[in-house]
Amino acid sequence: KRLRPSSPEAEPPKVRVAASIATTRPRVAPAVALPKPQVIATAAPAKPKVTAPAPPQPAGAKKRAAWDLKGQVNDMRDKVTTYKGRVQSLSGENARLASTKEQLAKQVETLSINNADLSQQLSDVCTPCTPDEVSVAPQVLSTPLPHKLICLEGENSTLKTLVSDQSAQISSLEHTVEERDTQVHALETERRRLHNTVQELKGNIRVFCRVRPALQSEKALPAGNIIFSPNDEKAIVLTKVEESHIGRERSQSVKYDFNFDCVFPPTTGQAPVFEEISLLVQSALDGYPVCIFAYGQTGSGKTYTMEGPDNISEETMGMIPRAIQQIFSSAEELKIKGWQYKFTASFLEIYNETIKDLLVNRPDKKHEYEIRKVNTTSNEVYVTNLRYVEVSSVEEVHDLLHAAKTHRSVAKTALNDRSSRSHSVFQLKIEGENKLRDVHTSSVLSLIDLAGSERLDRSLSTGDRLKETQSINTSLSTLGMVITSLCNKESHIPYRNSKLTYLLQNSLGGNSKVLMFVNISPLEENFAESLNSLRFASKVNECVIGTARANRK
Repeated sequence: KRLRPSSPEAEPPKVRVAASIATTRPRVAPAVALPKPQVIATAAPAKPKVTAPAPPQPAGAKKRAAWDLKGQVNDMRDKVTTYKGRVQSLSGENARLASTKEQLAKQVETLSINNADLSQQLSDVCTPCTPDEVSVAPQVLSTPLPHKLICLEGENSTLKTLVSDQSAQISSLEHTVEERDTQVHALETERRRLHNTVQELKGNIRVFCRVRPALQSEKALPAGNIIFSPNDEKAIVLTKVEESHIGRERSQSVKYDFNFDCVFPPTTGQAPVFEEISLLVQSALDGYPVCIFAYGQTGSGKTYTMEGPDNISEETMGMIPRAIQQIFSSAEELKIKGWQYKFTASFLEIYNETIKDLLVNRPDKKHEYEIRKVNTTSNEVYVTNLRYVEVSSVEEVHDLLHAAKTHRSVAKTALNDRSSRSHSVFQLKIEGENKLRDVHTSSVLSLIDLAGSERLDRSLSTGDRLKETQSINTSLSTLGMVITSLCNKESHIPYRNSKLTYLLQNSLGGNSKVLMFVNISPLEENFAESLNSLRFASKVNECVIGTARANRK
């Protein structure tokens, strides 16, 4: 057969290509680098350092069991320490960048002044000549003015370029500072959350027991049998030998075991005690209402714990002056993060259910001190005619404390030569504001030295002392009823049954954090009073009043 000739215009043969499926990986977006600052011959500022991100959680770390509260508290403390370090690092970097920004701004200002001077010189050179100057034109033309003009114009152009570069670098630094501020705020918020979580794990009502040492005049008296466990700092045991009532059986030793959040033996100083409550004081700056009070029989060391001795020193300062020092110190550290605080102090005593202002030398008898609500929609209370002093330093508060101490009601009883016959209430209102973040906080730190509880048969009180003792015991009983009602979640809380609980209703409720010191005497003759105090404190320690909420807007 004859083959057909192939036509040049014939279609080329189609080639079949095997289909293939290409697996594509998602592209990783390149990291955006900060703009590199221009180098200046006069002063080269250092490049802003980029803080490394927080180390990731180890892959092998296991979540702790729900019952391991102590482990959770330790983990939270580690996180708080880590975040505090990162906050301090970023704060230092922020301060350094701000300093660099200020230096560059000064350079821009200097260059702008030089530019203005050169522009003035240029305008002077370019001013039209007067007829007199035209007459001396040959002499003027003989001078190298055109060359000088060209030099000035070149220098002016260089300065303009330099100013533009500096402005760009300042803008870049401002952006970096803003990013650092955002990171600092995020870490500070996380610190506050972890700090509050640690406090919640410890309980919003906490009880510390403190045993005072025997005085020099009491060395000859028999000491009570108080046992401290060397392996458990939360346990205390009272023992007493009770003889048989019929006289035939052997005397037996009866033990009373108690457990609290912390127990301080007589050898414990003021500093270790305050270290245990320092985190609670810090919560007041974070916007939580905090109440710390000392309870116990007269002469058990309540006033020493809260205020310190008459001849106060750095080592013997009580909880009130130490708390004030920490508040002002922490507020100063928070200034670089944009926080500004306002402090208002008041100090009063409640004597026989009558309020007395301890910050007034000669109170006017016409003034009546009544507890009232700020408004109908708020539970916040205030005392009419009470002196509220705005303070800005630790020294100012110490002066107020010293003045108040001289005005407090004390009297001699059979149990104590200088027994506090009134409840003293020191309150510091803390109002914080962060304008950068538009955040406001408000809280009250209440530090209370309760009057000494005592039995009438032992105090040998008569007349005015008898009336004082009855009033003290009534108000302390009301305080116990209020705490019990809060624990039982009762619908009605008897705050108004005494002026002490009515004044502290916002500091004792479920939105607050409460710490109670129970102070006891080491003497055997005070065994019954010590046992009653520990029993009351044990009931308080079993209470759960709910989760505290910060007053933040």
